[in-house]
Formats: sequence, structure tokens, C-alpha cells
Amino acid sequence: MDLAEDIGGGRYRLAAGLEDTLRRMGERGDIVRLMQRELSARRLDRAGVEQVVSTNLSEPIVGRVIHRGFSDEHRDRHFLMIDGTDGRVHYVDVGRGDGTPGVPEGATVRIEPKRLSATQADRTVAAIAHANGGRYSVDLHLAHDPNASEAFATSHVRRLEAMRRDGNGPERLPDGSWAVADNHLAKAEAFAHRQQRNRPVTLSVLSRTPVAELASRDAPTWLDRAIEGSALAPRDVGFGREVRTALAARRQWLIEQRLATGEHGTFRMRDGAVETLRERELRGAAAGLADRFGKPFEPARMGERVEGVIARRVDLESGSYALVERSRDFTLVPWRDVLERNIGKSASGILRSDGINWQFGRGRSGPTIG
Repeated sequence: MDLAEDIGGGRYRLAAGLEDTLRRMGERGDIVRLMQRELSARRLDRAGVEQVVSTNLSEPIVGRVIHRGFSDEHRDRHFLMIDGTDGRVHYVDVGRGDGTPGVPEGATVRIEPKRLSATQADRTVAAIAHANGGRYSVDLHLAHDPNASEAFATSHVRRLEAMRRDGNGPERLPDGSWAVADNHLAKAEAFAHRQQRNRPVTLSVLSRTPVAELASRDAPTWLDRAIEGSALAPRDVGFGREVRTALAARRQWLIEQRLATGEHGTFRMRDGAVETLRERELRGAAAGLADRFGKPFEPARMGERVEGVIARRVDLESGSYALVERSRDFTLVPWRDVLERNIGKSASGILRSDGINWQFGRGRSGPTIG
């Protein structure tokens, strides 16, 4: 293990950092024992399957959530145990609790490492401040770059606010401008590294539905994206074997539904198949909500204004939607995280291909839909 060097005469020279090495070995042993306990508690037979401890994730993982817990409760650091499509069981440090969404055990997720550094916005702020005696403001930005919009310049202010809240950012002056130090880019780099340490991964929920049930689900699923993309190559072991079985069954179901062809051993999704599945799922979900809500569903159309009360979030295989209640009906539109704190409030906006830029009115209680 190269922890000591034999220098002769019955003497040994201990390796540099031996104490830290032994501590990490002990921690890894604790983690492996925890993984074994959680697998045994769920009666998951993973005998002979490699167990990977990733305190610093280097490549994406797709898999099923086995367990979430604290790696360090005092520092609010969490881990996820993932049954990977690569046939391995992973322990992944996901950082602070507010850095990743809560996901139920059994959900299929994709976890990717973050690579954060100083941004173009940081460089723009530094350049404008350098040209203006160490000051930055929206007005100075617009004067510096006449092609920039006010909304674009304001996004730079949000970055400065985030750095200031972190405790090592620029100072906001009484006139609303910012005093930007000469070493602003170094501070921005340090801020990015702290962000990455606290929130080292991006977690995407692919589905909360068990993978075997997705094979015949009348909705666009992550299996369809995997089939179309051909990038996922699950191993024939563990969760990977379950995914391989589900992919084969999904291909057959799509062919039976005339959403794909499989002639001469070549599988191909038909044009518009995913959109057809999305419309089917949306209609089915809307019908169920109409029965429980007591109002008809009216689809939102591109380019039209959507106005009503944000009643709740609806999670489907095709994504998350906001249920917008109106006086005579309701509609479903793509969900945005900003809506979470505005449930029950009046809102309006125009539906565009990239979503809705919401404007919020005075809040009032919305209906309760189970």
C-alpha cells in the first residue's frame, strides 16, 4: 500500500500524509459497510457487483436511487446511493441538502459533475469596472455596450448579489452602483469553487416510475430518449439488466403502437412519435384533473397569453407542468422553479417556445387539488 518505506536496519520511513491516508481508508470502509447494510435492507442482490465511492464525481451516472442520507449532518452534506445502469452501485457525495431536489427511492436519475469557474458575466463586470474607476451599475453597462438589454445587464447584478451574500463579493454603494475590486476575477473564481464544493453535482429526475412500468406507458419516457440517442449502453447486470429488458419491451410496444418501425432488424422511431406520446399523456392527465377539479381543460396555444391562478405543480413523464386555474377552465403549461413560491397567486404571461416569462399579481388562495 506504499504507506511506509523500508530504509534498512529494521527501520521504516512513514509516507507523507499517512494520517490523512489512514483516515480516508477508515471513512471508505465505513461507507462500504453502510452500502452493504442498505442493499441488505432492501434485499437487493448485488453479490460481486463493484461498489464505487465517489466523493468527487468525474463522469455522469444514470441509475436508480437506493438511499439518500447524511454524509456529514453538522455540515449539511448529503449522499445518494445509486444502482447504476453500468452494473455498479455508487455512493455519490451530492453536497448540501438544498443543492439537489428531493427524489423518492426507486426514482431513476442522472447525476453529472459540475465544472464551475469564473463566467463571462464576471469578465464583463471586471471590464466595465476597470473602465469606470472600479464601479459597475446597469447604467454604466448600457453605456459601455449599447447593444445590451436592461434585462441582460440586470442578470450581472444578480451575480454580484450572489457573491456579496457569500461574504466575499463587491460592496453595493448607496447610489446603487457596485465597488468592484481589481482582483474581481480572482474573487469570482473563488466564489465558483465554493459553489462547486457545496453543490458539486447536477441531478435530473428521469422518472419517478419504476422502469419496468415504463415499457408500456402511454407517454414520452426517458427510455424513448435513450433509444433515440443510442448513448446509453446498460450492462447486463444489476439495474443495467432491468433497463435492457425495459428497453427491449419499450421498442416492441412502440412498434405495436405504430410509433416506430422494426423492419429487417432495424428500429426507427417515426417522425412526431414523441410529440404524439406527449399529447396523449397530457390529454389523459387533463381528463383526470378535470374530473377532480370540476372544470374543463383548455390547451394553451403558442403565442397566446396565459392568465389565471397558479394552482399546483403536476409531474408527468414528459416533464413538470403548472396547473393554471381560470374562471371557466384550466390549462397546463411548462413548469418553472420560480412558480414554487407563487402557488396561489395570480399570474400572466405569453407562452413561447422557451416557456413563459411570468408576471405575478396579488396572491389569493387557489383551489386544493389532491
